[in-house]
Amino acid sequence: MKNIFIYSILISLFTASCDNSDNETFCSQNENAITLSHDNITREYILYVPQSYSNQAVPLLFNFHGFGDTAEQYINYADMRSLAESEQFILVYPQGSCLDGSSHWNSCLVEGDNKSTADDLGFVEAMIDDISSNYNIDSERVYASGYSNGGMMAYGLANYKSNLITAVASVSGSMLDCAGAINRPVPIIHLHGTSDGVIPFSGNSDYNSVQSTLDYWINFNNTSVNPIISSYSDQGMIIEHYLYDDGDNNVSVEYYKYIQGGHEWFNNSFQGQNTSELIWNFVSKYNINGLIE
Repeated sequence: MKNIFIYSILISLFTASCDNSDNETFCSQNENAITLSHDNITREYILYVPQSYSNQAVPLLFNFHGFGDTAEQYINYADMRSLAESEQFILVYPQGSCLDGSSHWNSCLVEGDNKSTADDLGFVEAMIDDISSNYNIDSERVYASGYSNGGMMAYGLANYKSNLITAVASVSGSMLDCAGAINRPVPIIHLHGTSDGVIPFSGNSDYNSVQSTLDYWINFNNTSVNPIISSYSDQGMIIEHYLYDDGDNNVSVEYYKYIQGGHEWFNNSFQGQNTSELIWNFVSKYNINGLIE
């Protein structure tokens, strides 16, 4: 928790140090990033390809940073690179666009709850095309995860790009009040602390509650409404796991509830699995057609 608090202070200082311009590169400050032009804006992403890659078709996983962050900073505390090596998938840390000195994600169409006019949904599609032109990507196993505002982006992809994105994971995030024409069941995993002071567990005037978001996907995916519940304690924190299974195409909705947990990418483990492993072990069970038999 202490490290997360220090990191939050650093992010606040970083954001405050930016000027009020729309300078994309000034806001990102990433080294070794790949660039592409989308919607007349130069965009960046950091790509990690496992050393074992040998042109075989592999899954692709996006991990979106939170508001005011950079991909390079985010990869250091939400690091999934060793997992990409052991599980053989390509990993992407995209960079949000810049408005008034703060990087961010727009998880809706260009309207409503968006922070700017940047087309982030289209940017994700452009990244998939760009990466697929250089690597053999299993198009039926493209996954999205994210923290905070990045978790909102993951939900936005479930809502608007379900033809491309197989399953999504949100850590300390929220689903905004916008939805597209979702054309199939979408597996969902959500991790959230009950003492989150930024995106409250019970919701507020700005954000939906965790349960209302879960209820949306439970209903949409036609899963069981009575979850299988288990609990585990790690580093003094109790973590409850809720499994809503038996959905259409055998998809499920899963939720990890961190009792007294704050607004963070959690450092606790559940039955030996850290946050990265919980996400990967969930999403990797599915392809675009549902549960992999």
